[in-house]
Amino acid sequence: MKYAMFLLVFFGCFACVQPPDYPTVPEIDYVGVNKTRVRQGSFGAQPDTLTISVAYTDGDGDIGAPSEGEFKNNIIYIDNRNGLESSASIPFIPSLGLGNGISGQISFDILSSNFGMCCIYDDKNGEDPCQPSAQFPTDTLSYTVYIIDQAGNESNRVETEAIVLLCD
Repeated sequence: MKYAMFLLVFFGCFACVQPPDYPTVPEIDYVGVNKTRVRQGSFGAQPDTLTISVAYTDGDGDIGAPSEGEFKNNIIYIDNRNGLESSASIPFIPSLGLGNGISGQISFDILSSNFGMCCIYDDKNGEDPCQPSAQFPTDTLSYTVYIIDQAGNESNRVETEAIVLLCD
């Protein structure tokens, strides 16, 4: 009798659990960056990496690549200095449980090598972008980030804090 009551309460609790009710259009929140000072990418410079993290929710769970091993440019980040748009791929995310609503955190890297992040001098005294500069030792940038799900729905956009690029 005691065990029957325990099982009744145990199964009753799980019967009341509802899957999350997220909207089908993905939503993101800015979590942060791994550092706020990054060395620019230029020939011969030591490469550096900036990691950006965002939290997400999606009601129909179609964030990420359509299948395992497939890649899709579905996380977009925009350099707010010049509007240059770049992308990365969120890997396949398998559905879990009864509902398709998912939430989690995504982190992606931007490498400074191969001019992935570089100082822009706006032609100040003839200085070329992405070249070391003693006259302009730093530049500041931020990124706007959003994701696109498999149905083509775009999330809201979030912005990183200011990131200092070390130009010299």
